[in-house]
Order: sequence, then structure tokens, then C-alpha cells
Amino acid sequence: MDIYVFAVVILVGLAIFDLIVGVSNDAVNFLNASVGSRVAPRNIIMIIASLGMLAGVTFSSGMMEVARKGIFHPEHFLMPELIAIFLAVMLTDILLLDLFNTFGLPTSTTVSIVFELLGAAVAISLLKVYSNGDDLTTLINYINTAKALAIIMGILLSVVIAFFFGIVVQFFSRLLFTFDYTSRLKKYGGLWGGLALSIITYFILIKGAKGTSFLSPETISWINTHAWTILSLNFVFFALIFQALTVFTKMNIFKPVILVGTFALAMAFAANDLVNFIGVPMAGMKAYDVAQAAGNPLQVTMEALRQPTQSNTFLLLIAGFIMVITLWFSRKARTVSRTELSLGRQDEGIERFGSSLFSRTVVRMVYATFGGVNRIIPVPVRRIISRRMDSSLYVSARDEEGKAPSFDLLRASVNLVVASAVVSFATSMKLPLSTTYVTFMVAMGTSLSDQAWGRESAVYRITGVLTVIGGWFFTALVAFTISFVFALIIHLFKLPAILILLGLVLFLIINSYRYHFQREEETAEVEAFSLKNVTEADTAVKMTFNQTGMFLKEISDTLALCFEASFMEDRSRLRDTMAKADKINNWADVIVANIFKTLFLSSRGDPLETQKYSHTIRAVKAISESHRDIIERVMNHFDNFHTGFIDIQKDELRHVKTQINRLLWNTSIMLLSRKKVDLGYIENQRNRLKTLIDEYDRNQIRRIQDAESKTRLSILYYGIMEDCMRIAEHTMDLLLIFKESFQADEDKFRDQISGSRRFTRN
Repeated sequence: MDIYVFAVVILVGLAIFDLIVGVSNDAVNFLNASVGSRVAPRNIIMIIASLGMLAGVTFSSGMMEVARKGIFHPEHFLMPELIAIFLAVMLTDILLLDLFNTFGLPTSTTVSIVFELLGAAVAISLLKVYSNGDDLTTLINYINTAKALAIIMGILLSVVIAFFFGIVVQFFSRLLFTFDYTSRLKKYGGLWGGLALSIITYFILIKGAKGTSFLSPETISWINTHAWTILSLNFVFFALIFQALTVFTKMNIFKPVILVGTFALAMAFAANDLVNFIGVPMAGMKAYDVAQAAGNPLQVTMEALRQPTQSNTFLLLIAGFIMVITLWFSRKARTVSRTELSLGRQDEGIERFGSSLFSRTVVRMVYATFGGVNRIIPVPVRRIISRRMDSSLYVSARDEEGKAPSFDLLRASVNLVVASAVVSFATSMKLPLSTTYVTFMVAMGTSLSDQAWGRESAVYRITGVLTVIGGWFFTALVAFTISFVFALIIHLFKLPAILILLGLVLFLIINSYRYHFQREEETAEVEAFSLKNVTEADTAVKMTFNQTGMFLKEISDTLALCFEASFMEDRSRLRDTMAKADKINNWADVIVANIFKTLFLSSRGDPLETQKYSHTIRAVKAISESHRDIIERVMNHFDNFHTGFIDIQKDELRHVKTQINRLLWNTSIMLLSRKKVDLGYIENQRNRLKTLIDEYDRNQIRRIQDAESKTRLSILYYGIMEDCMRIAEHTMDLLLIFKESFQADEDKFRDQISGSRRFTRN
């Protein structure tokens, strides 16, 4: 029995890790509406969510029964077999959730735990069927197939229903309030607040308190029976309160709605999803206790797990505090939140996901469908809708840190109310669903209805949504498969298998944290380039100078690496250089976006003064494209195992590399330090480079005539020379543009000094 004592201890330890990775993923469910709308300072939001979680852990939940008897029939299993199942489930759950957290993709902890239990139970059941010599059809005696099918149907239905109601409710809410909703709160604020708070309160009662120890079954039954009465009374009460507050205090009623909704969702998460992380270990402890009490612990069946049991309140509180600590300090939780916020934000910006053929097809189909619907709707109706849905009226109110919200308070409140309503209704109908899926799809539906997915971003956002949804089905498949394999290995090889799998999980988690840290650094570098929170034109101009200087420095460094890797024909280093080129290309896009913002901030200035920024855009993009073209040409050449450069070509390319690097470095230093531009010095370096390239072009012609250089090698050589010259020319263009700005700054500074001197003399 010693091995099973060790296994139970391992289960308890895994429960702690599972709490951490689980909260990191599920925090998106209850934080994103309040964080995305910036309804309050982040610390206030976190405190409210933490209180909701601590309140929620004191409630028991029916999901505990899923861990013990919801997926398999425990009376057909022995304690060692259940321990193998539970260990496989916990190891798989930690791996899977950590993987999703690393890539910032929200998934369902409920679905993962169910399919892990299903996979591990099927594996052990197949072994039992085989050892007993039974027919494969007897597998149904071990597995609760009805429950598994109900969960799958619940997933599919919840995704469609949540998305549909998110679109519809947000559309009519926006029609009522418009994007300039402040002036309409006096008219409709009380009604909206009453409806929202009554739904959220009902959500707390139905979703959160249905299994609490201080409410009797009769009381819960009464709540379910009188649901409409509760909703009606709550609506009247809250509507009167909010209407009075709106009229006499001018309070924005969306704020309390969002904060109460955050508390409710956090409480429901803790009450219902906590058992996804500790339900399996507690079931393992129960199985061990039952076996210990029997005369033959290794041969007694587990009928006792079918009996209802009361959770240990002390253990639940410990788990609650672990969840709260994770919520405050988990960096991966913020990564998962950023995914949903980026897909639903109202403004344009850097898109996290790329384009795909399927997403482009979906966008074309949707635009064609809306075009047909528009032709059917009468013109006066279209004008009214267009006027009330005019998103140009949206003005993002910045918080104390100067950061703009991803969406406004109206959409945040709709997200919470609709998610609460869908989950409450499904719970009252005893339909299984995932809170993660509901909250995510509601958020996507409201963002679509709010025209956040415009023509400039729709393709990328749909790719992101499809990636997340695909990840959900991936969750079920991978959870089942890995848990199936782990259960077989643990059951067959016992302690050695447990130790090896523990080591494997630890190794993979450490690597995932390293990878996540690297991704965060890359994201921070790109975000550091953004002018999202800049509101003054002068600041934007200065930051654009610095960013362009950093951009040129990175171009110089990457080109040097590319040249050296090409001389050594080192494909591994070339692939690394290609990855850096992609990053630099993203930087170029951000700089261009920043220049557009600078133009916007300077829109009231002299048009001739701001016209130079259009030339900057062309120059930055041309440098980026030429830089990428060099690396891509070299990469493709050596990936196809073509002939490398001969010695004389290497010498010539080294001279070109030295000259282009000097030009880029010197220009970069001038921009970063904002020193006086020595245009003559840079122009002299450009001319030297041109002279070298002209000379080397003639040398290459002679080599071609003497058959010293292969055709493909000659094409590569000329391509590199041409791109280097383009980079030099456009760098010179940049310097000419910035020289004018430097001169303007100097003139402004001299005027200030002279004005100060005149004031002193007077």
C-alpha cells in the first residue's frame, strides 16, 4: 500500500499546480469585461474578483460528482485502477492547461477534466475487458456514455447560442444608447440597470448557490420554482434605485453593473470550476480511505464513491487562497486575457493573428450576405440604424494611467449580463456547458455587433476566433488521447512510470515558462513601439525619431548576421535571422501606424509641414522590404543546396556589409541621440557604397563571362547588391526628412532662448 500513499500525496501536490494553471486560464471569464472597459483601477477590480472567488469556494458543486461517478461507474473498478485514472487525469490536465496558457488561448477546464476522465477510464476499462475475456461491447458497462454525449452537445449549443445572443442584445442595446450613451442614461439608465442587476442576481442564486450548505433543498427548489417572481421583484427594485441615482447623482449605472457582474462570475467560477482542479485528488483520497477501511484493500470495489459526500470547508478555503494568489501574480493569466481583449477591442492596432484562406472566405460571405440584407431594408430605416450605430461617436475615456479601454462600459455590461443569463438558463434547465465558451463567444458576438470587426481587421480577428474555437476541440481530443496513454502506462508500470511522467511534466512546464517569457519579451518590444497612449504631437514625433533609430540599428545588426551566415552556409543561423527579419517587419508596420497617429495628432498644423511623414512611411517600408528580401533570397538559396559564394565574392560582400552597416549605424545614432545631422558625412558613405557596388558589378560580369559564377549564385549576388543600394538610398531619404525636424527644433529652441533673454533685459 505504500505506493498508493505516495500516489495520493502526488495527487495533492498536482492539485496545487492544477489550481495555478487553471486559474491562469479561467481568469479571462470574469476579468475581461471590467479590465477591458477599465471600469475601475485594476487593483479594485482584482479585489472584487478575489472576494467573489473566496465567497464561491465555500459553496459545494455538482461537478464533484463528475470526478467520482459522472464519467465512469466506480463500482466496476478497484482502488489501484482508480488511482491510475486519477494520476493520468491530473498530469494531463496540468500539461494541457499550461500549454493553452503559454499561447494565451482560453479553453474550458470543465471540458478538459471531463475528457481526461473519459480517456483514462476507457483505457483502464479496455484492459479490464481484455483481461476478463469479455466482448468489446461490454465497455459500455464501465463508461457513462450518456453524460459524455450530453457534455459534447452542451459545448456545441453553448457556442452558437452565446454568439447569437451576444450579437442581438448588443445590437439593440447600441441602438438604444448609441456610442454617445452618456446623454441617454437619464432616460433609460434605470431600466437597463434594473434588468442587468436582476439577471446577475438571479445568476448568483442559480449558478452559485444551488449547492451551498446554508440553503436547504427546499429553499433551492423554491428559488427555481419562483424564478420569474424573483426576476420581476429584482427588476422593479433595482430599476427604481438606479433611476433615482441617475437623476439625482449623475452616476454612470454601467459601473456598478459591471463590478457586481465581475463579483458574480468570479463567485460562480470558484463554486463550480474549483472542483475541476481538486475534485479528482479528493476522489483519489476518498478511494484510498474506502480501501483502507476494507479487509482486502487492493481487491475491494469502489461502490462507496457513488454516495454523496460533503466537501471539507478548510480544504476549500486553502484552495481559494491559492486561486486568489494566482489571480494576482500569474503572468500567464494576463496573456490569456490579452487574447480576448485584442480580438474584441474597438480601435484598430497591431493584430495578434494573421490571415487565412478560410477567414478571408468567411469575411467575403458575410459582406455579401449583409449587402443582400441591406438592399431589402428600406432606405429610411437604414439611415436611422446607420446614424444610431455610428462608431465615429465612440470616444475612449482614458484612465488615470492614460490608457484607453478596449471597449466602452455599455458593451462590458452587455457581456456580463448576456453571459450570466445564458449560463443561468442552461443551469436551470440542467444543460451542461462551459463558462469559458459562453463568456468568450458572447464577447465576440458583442464586438461583431459593435462593428469592432471592420474591413481593416475582420480577417485577422476571425482567424483568431477560429484559432480559439479550434483549440477547444483540440482540448477534447488531446485530453482524451494523452490521458488514455498515461493511464495505460501508470497502470502497467506503476511507480517507475509515475516518476518518469512526473519528470516529463516538470521538464515540459519549465520549457513552457521559458518560451512564455521569451514571447512576453517580444510582445513588450513591439508594444514599446506603440503610441497607443500618446496624446501630444510633440511627444509622438520624438518617439517616432527614437523608434526609427532603433529600427535602423536592428536592420544593421541583422544584415551583419545574414552576411556571415551566408559565407558559412549556416542554415540554422539563417533561419534565426529570418525570424528576426519577421520581427523587424512588424516593427516597421508599428512605426508606420505611429506615423499615421502623428499625422492625426498634427492634423491642425501646417499641411506642408506634415506632408513629410508620407515620405517617411515610404522610406521605412522600402528599407524593411529590402532587408527582408536579402535574408529571404539567401535563405532560399542555401535551403535549396545551391552553390555558395566563392572567395572573391565573399571579400566584396564583406566590404559592402561594412559600408552599409556604417551608414545605418551612424544614421541610427543621430536619430537616437538627436544630434545635429551631419548630412555630408552620411552622403559621403552612401556615395562610397555606390562606387563599390558599381565596381563589383563589373567584376561579377567578368566572372560570368569566365564561367566562374553559377547562374543562381549570380542572381543572388546581384539581388543583394541592389537591395543594399535601395536601403542606403532610403536611409538617406529618412535623414533628409529628419534633418528638417532637427532644424525646426533648433529654431524653436533659439526662439525660446532669445525670448527669455528679452524678458530678462526688460
